[in-house]
This record gives sequence, C-alpha cells and structure tokens, in this order.
Amino acid sequence: MGPYEYQFLLLAAISFVAGAIGSLMGLGGGIIIVPVMTLFFHIDFRLAAGASLIAIIATSSGAAVTYVRSHLSNIRVGMFLEILTTSGAISGALLAGRFADSLLFIAFSLILVYSLFPNGRKILEALRGREPDAATTVASDPGFLVKALKLDGRYYDESLGKEIVYGVRRVPLGAFVMYLAGLASGLLGIGSGAFKVLAMDSIMGMPVKSSTATSNMMIGVTAAASAGIYFLRGDIDPYIAAPVALGILAGSLAGTRIMPRISSLSLRIIFFAVIAVISIQMLLRGLGLA
Repeated sequence: MGPYEYQFLLLAAISFVAGAIGSLMGLGGGIIIVPVMTLFFHIDFRLAAGASLIAIIATSSGAAVTYVRSHLSNIRVGMFLEILTTSGAISGALLAGRFADSLLFIAFSLILVYSLFPNGRKILEALRGREPDAATTVASDPGFLVKALKLDGRYYDESLGKEIVYGVRRVPLGAFVMYLAGLASGLLGIGSGAFKVLAMDSIMGMPVKSSTATSNMMIGVTAAASAGIYFLRGDIDPYIAAPVALGILAGSLAGTRIMPRISSLSLRIIFFAVIAVISIQMLLRGLGLA
C-alpha cells in the first residue's frame, strides 16, 4: 500500500470518529477533522476547510433524516434560523481568502473557548443533581415570533422515559448568534455547530438533545452556502474531500443510533472535553507554538 492509499484510509477512519462525535453534539465533524488535517496531516487550512464543508453536507444529510423522524429536531426553529446562518456563511466564505492562516487558527480557538462557558455551567448544575432537560420548560412570555411561527416543541426522551415539552425564548438574540455562526462556518470551513448549539441551548432555552439534533439539520445548508465559493476558488481537493466525506457520513449515521439513548449530561461532558482539547491545539498552532 502506497503513502497516498494509506493517507486515504487513515483520513477516512479518523473522519468516521469525527462524524460520530459530531453527530452526537450537533457539530458536523468539521470542528474535529479540520484541526486533525492541519495539525497532523499538514494540509493547507483552506483545503482542509473546503473538504470539511463537503463532509458537513454529507453529515447533515445522513443524521438529519433520523433526528427529524424521531422529532428531536425542531424543523420550524431550524428553517427560521437558517436564513441568518446562510447569510453569514456567504459573508464568511467571501472573506476567507483575505486572512492569514494564523489568524484563522486563533479565531477558531476563541470561538471554541467561548462556547465552553455556558456548557460548563450546565454540567455543574447537572452534577449537583439538577438535570437541565429533565423537567418540562415552557416560557411564560415567549414573544411574538415564537407565537407567530409556532416554535415551541416536544420530543420523547428514551433515556428519561418521558416526553419533554419545551418553549423557545429570546429569538432575536439567538438569530444574531446564528448569523455569527454562519460567518464562522464560511470563514473557517466548519459547520459552526458549537455556535448553533450554544444559541439554541443557552440563549433560546431549547433542551440540549433538541438543540444538537436541530443543529445537525441546519449545518448542511450552512455549509452548502459557502462550499460553492470554496469550489470556485479552487480550495476543494477531491482526493482530500472524498475520504473525509465518506468517513464522516458513516460516523454520523452511527452517532444517530447512540444519541437518543444517552443522557443529556453525558452529551455535555463529551462536548466540553472535545472542544477544550481542540481549542488549545488550535490556539497553539495560531501562535506558532504547536
């Protein structure tokens, strides 16, 4: 087996793991595979970002069907917020060629670090005996957009053995964060699921399982909005994109079978650990210390 075939198989295997973890957390896998390709395979950041965007589209297609069928995804919320993320993704893709790689690494790291704080707070709450998604949560004053678009939702939680009914709040603020998520997606070649989950979970009050499932549904559309620009710019290499897309698609399908059966606390802990490690690696690379 030659070096190119070995790299192909290794990229596909790592992408499988990234896809499974990304599907569990609504991140799309790009947030994991981009650092791996740049840090360990020494692939140019823009080529890694382009391959990641193609893989994210595959991930979303594979995972979204399962989550929509089980009602974990909130379709109304996803369709409304996708307007903002798509606009941001196009803006980010147009700006991507204007920044140095080191700046992109540092920006990537700061985005990840920011997403850790609300997640860490909810982990501490859960460890103290309060499971954030265990009780039904319906906002007393949901606001005009929530009422007009009927954004509230419900789903059956297999790990708790009960139906979760939840309300949605602070939609304008969540929509603004979604635009920033789209901007990050186009700029960095990720699904920006960390920002999407942050907006829906911590700002809009949706349960973490519904947030991650809805994020999985949205990331493919966001990635598609910026992937075309990367393709026209010549930043998508089929030899890199193919194994990454195949591996992440297979991993995401495996993740959809696991997610309904594990607790919200476990999801949050996995999310926190993965994002913390990657953010440190990317910051070191951006500062030239890796």
